[in-house]
Amino acid sequence: MNHNLFAALRAAFPSDLNATAVETEDGLFYSWRDLDRASAMMANLLTSLKLPRGARVAVQVEKSVEAMMLYLATLRAGLVFLPLNTAYQSAEIEYFVGNAEPSVVVCSGANFGWVSKIAFKAGTAHVFTLNDDRTGTLLERAAHCSDQHAVVQNKADDLAAILYTSGTTGRSKGAMLSHHNLLSNAQTLKTYWGWKKGDVLIHALPIFHVHGLFVAIHGALLNGSKMFWMSKFDPKLVIAKMPEATVFMGVPTLYVRMLAEPTLTKAQASHMRLFIAGSAPLLIETFHEWQQRTGHTILERYGMSETAMLTSNPYQADARYPGQTERRGGTVGFPLPGVSLRVQDDQGHNLPVGEIGGIQVNGPNVFAGYWRMPEKTKEEFTADGYFKTGDVGKVDERGYVVIVGRSKDLIISGGYNVYPAEIEGYINEMPGVAESALVGVPHPDFGEVGVAVVIAKPGAKVSAEAVIAGLKSQLANFKIPKKCFVVDALPRNTMGKVQKNLLRDQYKALF
Repeated sequence: MNHNLFAALRAAFPSDLNATAVETEDGLFYSWRDLDRASAMMANLLTSLKLPRGARVAVQVEKSVEAMMLYLATLRAGLVFLPLNTAYQSAEIEYFVGNAEPSVVVCSGANFGWVSKIAFKAGTAHVFTLNDDRTGTLLERAAHCSDQHAVVQNKADDLAAILYTSGTTGRSKGAMLSHHNLLSNAQTLKTYWGWKKGDVLIHALPIFHVHGLFVAIHGALLNGSKMFWMSKFDPKLVIAKMPEATVFMGVPTLYVRMLAEPTLTKAQASHMRLFIAGSAPLLIETFHEWQQRTGHTILERYGMSETAMLTSNPYQADARYPGQTERRGGTVGFPLPGVSLRVQDDQGHNLPVGEIGGIQVNGPNVFAGYWRMPEKTKEEFTADGYFKTGDVGKVDERGYVVIVGRSKDLIISGGYNVYPAEIEGYINEMPGVAESALVGVPHPDFGEVGVAVVIAKPGAKVSAEAVIAGLKSQLANFKIPKKCFVVDALPRNTMGKVQKNLLRDQYKALF
């Protein structure tokens, strides 16, 4: 049996290959046959380069259907796909290329000058360009290749992709994901999220990240579902497309931006089946407001670069998953079928229900380790094979998983543990507050103390003093931030996550 992920995706294509697989916002239509032929031509181009088995193909290009075809071609050819965030600059690209040693680098034409210099210097043999307007040397070269290609045989544990973690602490690490990691997760989600015939996905996420590249694309392809493809998220366009679609996946910021649009109504969203949120915490206020405005309850889930999806709120009551009926805001639901999740203290003891500790996971979706970092890999796995996620959380009495933060965000103030998510929850409920972030900074007496950074809602006035006073009436003194700042915006990465490392840096000399 061929365990190549592409073989499974290709087997799920509908029998009518002339049906539309992808429609773009510019009115372009790609059929399933187009996806098959174009990925075959690109795979033949890659094969013609006589690359060693397991060679890496590093890709930093703007989002396009052709970029997705390149991903499929890389799988087809039995090579390893390495997506890179389009925001990365030269020092970062130099690190990734040096670390992963790709045989092929694909970049946008505009960046060819500096990217090729870095790649050739590092020993990369082939650099191609691919632009979001269907131009570039990759397509020019692939146009001369055959559109027939036999999918390369792969074993289940062969490497399919390397995803560099966003690296909020120290150097980015390359998470090695196998064909089996990705396929098993996609198959689980297909069942758990109730993918059905006729589903249409609005794809508005970037494709250099687990959420947009794996969860969204694999979901649609494995179900033979059409995608409406957006190069950039546009709230008005997503809302306009809802009557023709059934599934939308987004990060919390996208939901907030859609709620700001008057065209978002129950009637407009009535054809939709499922709204999924992840990659960053969804505010409970957004969760409730979305329910009121659209009549839909957002399904929150939790995953990582190293594991793809781990937990999810239920899609619907299902006899196979007893007790899993309600989508609860502020939780990420239950461990997915096949995933084992536990919460441990620093001494490695399992914690009882409701107690906060380190989240550890095990399952077919969990990666093999970090690229060329055997020591780091060993450190991140327990003796019995569980991956330490670095997330801190608890499992409540009904089995729902609640994430309270990253272990590196934990603040130890005067010997007491302070969990930022808990304090942020209280601040976010205060009148006029849109969002907050709590970070720990060095302090001469307490070792570390919390600093709250708050954004006000449009038109609202929030005073730092009032925030601190409000917390004092609700929380133990050791949890109260020593300082509060009201700012216009919080620094975020491309997936909408607040970059707390930048805030820590900004306020580290306060005391």
